[in-house]
Amino acid sequence: MQTYRPSRRGVLGLGLAGLGSAALGWPARAQTAVAMQLSWLHSVQFAGSYIAQERGYWRDEGLEVALNPGGPNAPVEPPVVAGQALVGISAADYTAAAVAEGAPFRIIGVAMQKNPFAIASLPKNPVLSPADLAGKKIGMALANTPVLQALCTLNDVDINAIEIVPTQYDAAPLVAGQVDCLLCWATDLPVAMQIQGIEAETMLMADHGYALHSQTYIATDDSIANRRADLIALLKGEARGWEDYRQDTKAAAALTITKFPDAGLDLPTQELQAERQLQLMFSDLTEARGFGWFTEDTVAANIRTLALLGREVTPDLWDRSLLEEAHGG
Repeated sequence: MQTYRPSRRGVLGLGLAGLGSAALGWPARAQTAVAMQLSWLHSVQFAGSYIAQERGYWRDEGLEVALNPGGPNAPVEPPVVAGQALVGISAADYTAAAVAEGAPFRIIGVAMQKNPFAIASLPKNPVLSPADLAGKKIGMALANTPVLQALCTLNDVDINAIEIVPTQYDAAPLVAGQVDCLLCWATDLPVAMQIQGIEAETMLMADHGYALHSQTYIATDDSIANRRADLIALLKGEARGWEDYRQDTKAAAALTITKFPDAGLDLPTQELQAERQLQLMFSDLTEARGFGWFTEDTVAANIRTLALLGREVTPDLWDRSLLEEAHGG
């Protein structure tokens, strides 16, 4: 597929509401250089951060933020522990595992209100609820067996009634009929199938009790104690960027393509992924309290799911105080 690359002028032609104070000629604040370590390669998955960077929302808060890509050989936790990144983008299970090994992390914000894990199937043989998994062949990485087991436990499904077929992370086995469904993220393989004109059913596991915070913001205890103002400033800019994303996902996708022209991204896929992310990142809770919010109840639900994954944690893993300050108390 030919990659579409909109002009930078077209992407960045913003009204006054989208410009930082420096662009309007107002006195610029002194800038503190910080980095945020992303959990994966650049894509629209992180578009709210790109918007915050491009529109000067962090500059308005006195920060110059570098966005460092992750990937299979770039784990999030080491640069955060080493102080090379002020904040990392992680997930509750990864953070719990790191803390179990002695890492001094806290989750300070939650971008994805719903976990993106899903079961994808074809309309002619759909999986619409966990009970439908019985008797099915599911394609997945064997490393994700605890995830499937957790879903089954939460919904009283016998995992032994499901045939697990080890597959690469690709929709091809489902399309070819080698498996009946796939364990995947709702924002990637089902998107790839739709781009190819293949209709898919997507059962979001979060709608069936699988509560696990994803795309979380993590920081060290030391940073929370000694760089609190910088963390709050970063969260403020991040919230503004993601609100702009929510208002116009197509512009967010176009900006992503423009910022990373050599990343192998194509506009239709990025637009659809951006649209699919909306249901994961925004909720009645964020509408009421602000982007990234979490509560004692959502933390308790995460603790229950983490226990099913073999991770015993306490509510101290989460610290909402910085979000409270970022959103005005």
